[in-house]
Amino acid sequence: MFIDVMLVLILLSLWMGLYQVVKQQGRILLRLDALEQQWDKAGPTPETVGLPEGTVFPSFSLPDLTGKIRRIEDFHGQQILLIHWSPDCGFCEMIAPDLARLQVDFPKHDVQLLLLAHGDAEANRKLAGEQGLSCPILLLNGSGPPGPFQNTGTPVAYLLDREGRVDQPCAVGFEEVTALAQNAISAATDAQQRATGLPNSRQLPGARRLSESRIVRDGLKAGTLAPTFRLRDLEGRSVSLDDYRGRRVLLVFSDPHCGPCDELAPQLAKLHREHKNNGLNFVMIGRGDTAENLRKAQQFGIQFPVVLQDKWKLSKEYGIFATPVAFLVGEDGVILKDVAVGSDAITALVLEGLGEGKDRENALST
Repeated sequence: MFIDVMLVLILLSLWMGLYQVVKQQGRILLRLDALEQQWDKAGPTPETVGLPEGTVFPSFSLPDLTGKIRRIEDFHGQQILLIHWSPDCGFCEMIAPDLARLQVDFPKHDVQLLLLAHGDAEANRKLAGEQGLSCPILLLNGSGPPGPFQNTGTPVAYLLDREGRVDQPCAVGFEEVTALAQNAISAATDAQQRATGLPNSRQLPGARRLSESRIVRDGLKAGTLAPTFRLRDLEGRSVSLDDYRGRRVLLVFSDPHCGPCDELAPQLAKLHREHKNNGLNFVMIGRGDTAENLRKAQQFGIQFPVVLQDKWKLSKEYGIFATPVAFLVGEDGVILKDVAVGSDAITALVLEGLGEGKDRENALST
C-alpha cells in the first residue's frame, strides 16, 4: 500500500513538472511569434544595415594629410564616396588600384572620393603614392571614426548625395565597396544620359567589378608554383624560399596583433621541436616591426625563422590577406595543398606534411 502511494505521488510530481515545462515552452513560442510579427511590420533596424537611405550623414571635422581641418560639409554640393579606410588593411590595399582607376572618372561625374583613415600621415601618404590615389585623406588620429563607422571594419563605404544624405545602402567589404564606387559613376552617367536623351548604359567602358577581376583572393591553389621571396628574419639575416629547394616547407602567414595567431604559435613551436628532424621545415611570415615580432617569438618559444614582409606584399602574391594561414610547399617549390586557414586547419596541414614526409622516406628506404 505504501509503495503504491509513493508511486502515485512520483507520477503526479513528474506530470506537474512536465506540465510546467510545456507551459513555459508555450510562452516562449508566443513571445517569439510576437517578436517575429513586430520584425515583419517594422523591418530591419538601422543598426543592422547601417544608416537608412535619405539620412543625413553626421557632421565631423578631421585633419587631412597636411594637418588642415576639413569638415564633411566642405564637400557638400557633389556626391561623396566616403570610405572607412586603413593603410594596414589588406583588403583596402587590394581595392586601391580599382579606386585609383575609377577616380579618374569621378570629377567628370561630380563624385568626390574621400577616405577616413586610421594610421598616421606617412603611412597613408605612402600607400596613396604607391597606388596612385590622389583623393583627400582625413586622419582619424585614434579618435575613432564617425558614428556610422563605429564598430565596423575596413573597408566600409557610404555614397552620399549632394546634400550629404545617404544615397545607397552601406557597402561592407572589398567587393561591395568597389561595386559602390562603380555605381557612383554609373548612377551619375544614367542621370546625364536621361537628361540628354542618350541610350542608357550601366557599365562604364573597360570597368569591371572586383569580383570579376583576376586578382586571387582565396589563396593560390595546389599545383601552383609558390612565389619566391627573399626577406630579413628577426636577426637581420636573409631568408629565401629558394633556400628550401629539395625540402618541404610550411609557410605560415601571421600577425603579432592577431588573436588566433597567438593561439596557433605555441602549437607550431611544439610541433617544430618534436618534429624538426622529420623533414618538414617551418617559416613564419610576419607583419609589423621587428621588436613586436621578436617579443612574440620569444613569448611562444618559436625557434624556426620568422621573416617580415612589407605590409601585405607577399600575402598579395599568395592571394590571401587573412591570418593565420599556411601553405605547404613541396621540394620542387610547388604548393602541395590548398591554403589552410585558421589554427585547426594549419595544425592538420602540419601533420599531413609530416605524414607525407614519412611515407616518402619509407618508400625511399625500401
